[in-house]
Amino acid sequence: MTSSFCRLVPAVFLALLVSDAASAQPMQWWKTDPAKTELGLTSDQSARMEGIFQESMGQLRQQKGELDRLEGKLSRLIEASADEVQVTQQIDQVEAVRSALNKTRTLMLLRMRQTLTPEQRLKLNALHKVWERDQRDKQRQSQAPDGSRRPDGPRNRPK
Repeated sequence: MTSSFCRLVPAVFLALLVSDAASAQPMQWWKTDPAKTELGLTSDQSARMEGIFQESMGQLRQQKGELDRLEGKLSRLIEASADEVQVTQQIDQVEAVRSALNKTRTLMLLRMRQTLTPEQRLKLNALHKVWERDQRDKQRQSQAPDGSRRPDGPRNRPK
């Protein structure tokens, strides 16, 4: 696997696996030359993935907007010391929308994955394992010996 494609993997999985995918424009890895080369993506596969992505993003953005709105309302209820019944009802609404957002995202990923051949899926799985290992290694390196985060860890570096 080429190192340039391995560098794409974190962006791919962060962009597509986090529930916040609808709020930012995720990297469209299936259109990149390294992905096409490493996985052997055809133009048709790349175009089908793009179609699935575009079809899903409108719904994901709408659901994310609704989730943000409901979470804001929940925060205001908590700050206003609302009674437990009101807060519980709002939590139920927030979690229902969060569930719908995750379902939409997961189905998008499933449909995109289904455009790949079994061999391409194996390659993608292998790349994901490499990415997970790299993430664990980075996390370990950013922790002090006592388990606390080092001040210069990835989250604490100036941008």
